[in-house]
Amino acid sequence: MKDQVDSLIQAMPLKRDRNRNAASSGLGVPPKSLIRGIRALLRAGDQGSAVLEFALILPMMLLLTTVILVFGIAMNNYLQLTNAVSIGARTLAISAQMTLDPCATASSAITAAVPNLTPSKFTFSYVMNGTAYSGTSCSSSSVTSGAARNLSSGSTVSVTATYPLNLSVFGQQYSASSAVLSATSSELVQ
Repeated sequence: MKDQVDSLIQAMPLKRDRNRNAASSGLGVPPKSLIRGIRALLRAGDQGSAVLEFALILPMMLLLTTVILVFGIAMNNYLQLTNAVSIGARTLAISAQMTLDPCATASSAITAAVPNLTPSKFTFSYVMNGTAYSGTSCSSSSVTSGAARNLSSGSTVSVTATYPLNLSVFGQQYSASSAVLSATSSELVQ
């Protein structure tokens, strides 16, 4: 046993000298300071890994949050538009024999119901008693002629409003220029 220990002790300096000679001759054995540094890093454990993982995930999480926010705003605009068109159709249905311009009555009720949306971007179309109208005005000279006459009790009115869809993220537009939010509501004229 003692002979084995003595032979190991004698072999160690030879191995050390061989490594020094190899390092000085450029045979690719790294210096001890580099090995010590690598071992220290390996022993350091998981320090800093959470920061690295956070830095890698943060851009994706911010993008996902932004996309959810933009689609939420678009959905909110659609819900507001749907509610406003319902209000406009109801206003039109109860204004029979009381207005000479039923289209203006409905369009003003719709734009008043959605103050967050730009009124000039709306497009309106109406069907009153089977007759189609479009725009913000369809005035008549009396309640017995034109669009006002078509608001007869028991007939159906249908109101459709469209509003441009805006899906922009950081100035980049992701919806087609022809993409619109559209809502339709029908009511029985009183």
